[in-house]
Amino acid sequence: MVNGLGTLLVSGLIIVSAAKAQLKDGSVLQDYERLMGLRSLRVEFAEHFRNASLTELDIFHSRIPSQEDLLCLADMAQFMQAVTDGQLWAVKMIDAWGSIPSGLLYGNFYDLGNFDECLRISKVITQGHSINGKYCFLTVSLDEILGTQIEALRRMPAKIGSCFPASCSAAHMDTFVGQFMQKLLNSSSTSIKISETSCQTSESIPWDGMTIFTVVILGLMGSVVVLSTLYDYFFCQDPDRLPVVAKICSARISSRALFRVVESKSNSNVIDCLNGIRCLSIAWVVFSHDYLFSVYSPNINFVHVISWAEEPFSSFILHGVFSVDSFFFLGGLLVAMIALRSMEKSNGSLNAPLMYLHRLIRIAPVLSMAILVYTKLMPVVAGGPLFSGGYSGTAACESDWYWTLLFVQNYATSNICISHSWYLAVDMQLYIISPLLLIALYKWGKKAAAGIVVLVLLLSSCLFATMMINKYSMLLKNSTGDGSANKKLYFATHRHAAPWLIGFLFGYFLHLNRGKKFQLSRIAVWSGWVLSLAMIFTSIFALYPAAQWSAPPLSTLEESLYYTLTRVGWPLALCWVVFACMQGHGGLANSFLSSPLWQPLSRLSYSVYIWHMFLVEVNTKNSRTNTYFSDYSMMLKFWSDFGFTVLMAYFFYLIIEAPLAGFDSLLRPKGTSRAKAPVPSLETRELEDPKETNT
Repeated sequence: MVNGLGTLLVSGLIIVSAAKAQLKDGSVLQDYERLMGLRSLRVEFAEHFRNASLTELDIFHSRIPSQEDLLCLADMAQFMQAVTDGQLWAVKMIDAWGSIPSGLLYGNFYDLGNFDECLRISKVITQGHSINGKYCFLTVSLDEILGTQIEALRRMPAKIGSCFPASCSAAHMDTFVGQFMQKLLNSSSTSIKISETSCQTSESIPWDGMTIFTVVILGLMGSVVVLSTLYDYFFCQDPDRLPVVAKICSARISSRALFRVVESKSNSNVIDCLNGIRCLSIAWVVFSHDYLFSVYSPNINFVHVISWAEEPFSSFILHGVFSVDSFFFLGGLLVAMIALRSMEKSNGSLNAPLMYLHRLIRIAPVLSMAILVYTKLMPVVAGGPLFSGGYSGTAACESDWYWTLLFVQNYATSNICISHSWYLAVDMQLYIISPLLLIALYKWGKKAAAGIVVLVLLLSSCLFATMMINKYSMLLKNSTGDGSANKKLYFATHRHAAPWLIGFLFGYFLHLNRGKKFQLSRIAVWSGWVLSLAMIFTSIFALYPAAQWSAPPLSTLEESLYYTLTRVGWPLALCWVVFACMQGHGGLANSFLSSPLWQPLSRLSYSVYIWHMFLVEVNTKNSRTNTYFSDYSMMLKFWSDFGFTVLMAYFFYLIIEAPLAGFDSLLRPKGTSRAKAPVPSLETRELEDPKETNT
């Protein structure tokens, strides 16, 4: 996603630069006048087919016509006659067309036409045959129409909505449009193309077996939850006598656990500020993805996106990866604290297979359902001119879904099914090695901790060497768009191991010093906050000067140092934030992060992370009109997407996550408290008492 954004912005920057350069000699003005000399494409198209004869529509290319060719030609003949007669359905087919976009020089490369008008056209010709509308995008290469040689215009073609009889394929329409453009411009240029993948009709696609299975399994789980809730509410007066299945699946009981608010300081083992950090991090993730997806929207002001990338505020979006590093930090911290507490009570015993089983029960079923819902139900619940083909990762899910369920997709494939699930793969891989680190810490204590510090340094050195040897640049303006940096850096486990291991070591530190009160001077407290805030804001804004399009490029050494050091500095800053809040030195930050109001959303954080991209993509592609890119419009979109994501997460929490958590609790050995068993990190929400799950 980030590499694609870089390609778009760099292409747009080339367009702007080239336009400025050519304005000096007047060539752009001449080309623009030539382009604007064309009338609305819909009008030109109507006149062309009103005056054309059937023999002029050569779609056979000296070959024997197929049945599809003849059907298309017959429907075009009916359409041409209807246009001549002024019949309403034919006029609607012309009316649904877009035009050459206004505001091309401001970055408006879309005219969507009227998608719904086109798809609702249905003219009965005979008892068994109707002419229906088919909506497709005309991809217009502006450099050929304008007669310029601006390379970026080939990367950023205009897309114009068009409407044809549904019996005609994209190849047929390519022929018609080619004849139309040759007559209009007296040129055989192939500047306008139509791809079948961009076409849509009103014909509903029959549900395949997996779609039916997805609907049935969701219906069954929902029915079990509804029946359990009704039984709990109407027929059971004593909650202690409620059957196990009803207790596990009741939405009433699950909701009580979810929305239960525990007062701060009610348990010395609770780290209240983790809830605030987790909730702010998940909001940051959704906020960043909203921005990145909106860049691909049909914005009328793409030029503004280019200037926006130079603003200070854009650093929060372009460096949103630190929100994910916060989750890795929290994951390592909680694995260490919970497991070491359990090992201390069991004399060093650690049941690693049971740890992995609990982890898989909580994560894998939800992820499996997400693969089904994204790929099979997204086309069922949404649609629009930008929605051809359904979910953007459908092809990857159909071919490589198993890598995602094996949690190795960050290495095994370049096309990840459920793109943001790379985080689960990295987190799972780190979780798998955690028993070795836990046993080492329990047996050798500080010596093992020193070894983990060395491991952090070695992994950081590996990251630094990878960037230096391959000369990778993470600056947006230097993005090549091939995704190699993403695969070798962003998706790599060693890239995110440092925040997780630092959190793991910090969890060990808190375990050793639980209940201990550190006496810190005012100077020490202020120094800690100044240093931590300096590391946080340096991580976010250090590249801001170099990110300017006109700024000289940073050397590979400078970028490598920044990228390596910030992956250590960010979790270290969070260590101080958590420590200061626990020790009573958090002040306003602690009051904000430790508010009990964060607790329900914190418990939903895993579901929000899994499902947010569904809403982001649906709402982005569902647009029927051009959009306007601005920070204010993005904030409006964020609150809409985030709100509906929370509702969707709550629904799936009730029917999948909460019942699975209840089932998981049944697997625990009897007589063993929940607090004794090592559990997954808090990104995979536990249905347990908040005093225990918040550690």
